Amino acid sequence: MARATFALLTSLVGVGLVFLLIDLSYLGVLIVLMMVMEMMVMAVFMIMYMMNPAGLMPMKMVHNSRGAPLIAAGVFLLLVAGVFLAPWPRRRGGPPADPTHALGLSIMGPKMLVMMVVGVAILATMISTTVLATHRGRYDGDRPRPRPEEGR
Repeated sequence: MARATFALLTSLVGVGLVFLLIDLSYLGVLIVLMMVMEMMVMAVFMIMYMMNPAGLMPMKMVHNSRGAPLIAAGVFLLLVAGVFLAPWPRRRGGPPADPTHALGLSIMGPKMLVMMVVGVAILATMISTTVLATHRGRYDGDRPRPRPEEGR
């Protein structure tokens, strides 16, 4: 499980590096930081709740151990051939001045401001429900607590 988690982490760090290579530095760093923390937490919980955390009972959790590497290598070579043999279109125009802003506009379009306001509203809702759900409430520490009368 830990190996699978770290393999997934490696691929997601690769995605973050691709974002860095296409000059989306904010999103690339954000992806790398988020995925590293997420995968570390996931690895800790998987190892903590695993049936065999110390590896004392040998288990083989790989199916088709002979065929899987051959299939994976074949698919990889097919994809590499597709990269070099595909008729890629020529680039028209240059990169935008702010690629992160351009990406946001292409994803959200004119609804960007609405989504930002909705995000702040959702955050305020989460904070207020947490405050209201606590037993003591927000201002409970300011008022003196009644003492139980002794002798009753």
